[in-house]
Amino acid sequence: MSGTLNKVMLIGHLGDEVKMHYFEGGNSIGRFPIATNETYTNKQTGERVTNTDWHNVVVRNKAAEICEKYLSKGDKVYVEGRLKNRQWQGEDGNTRYTTEVHVQDFTFLSTKKESMANAQSQPQQQQQAATSSAKPMAQQPAQTNEPQQEDDLPF
Repeated sequence: MSGTLNKVMLIGHLGDEVKMHYFEGGNSIGRFPIATNETYTNKQTGERVTNTDWHNVVVRNKAAEICEKYLSKGDKVYVEGRLKNRQWQGEDGNTRYTTEVHVQDFTFLSTKKESMANAQSQPQQQQQAATSSAKPMAQQPAQTNEPQQEDDLPF
């Protein structure tokens, strides 16, 4: 393969509000961090370990304005774009470097409010499932001997 590919796809939660910068001529840029998590169980200790990586995300113009309007800290978002490296001179004279994800496409997955509502309703659903499965057999609905219809799906 003679070509190259620079493509990033992330699903994560916003770590801060979208910070907007406006330029002459009407262009704008929005920046925000996204946190992605990796969770695994340590085989030696048996405890669950979560590692969080932070990604600097950059959106431009109309997309940036849409993100500023609808996204807030804690929201879950899918972003797709390219990695870009930048360097600049810091106030102390040292050269600074950063890697950013320049967004080409994005999808809002959930808001922080929805995530919190789902987290609160999940224990209630689990409790209801536990109480419904604990019913005596006499209270369980009677099983019918009707033949079940087969699906036309090939798999």
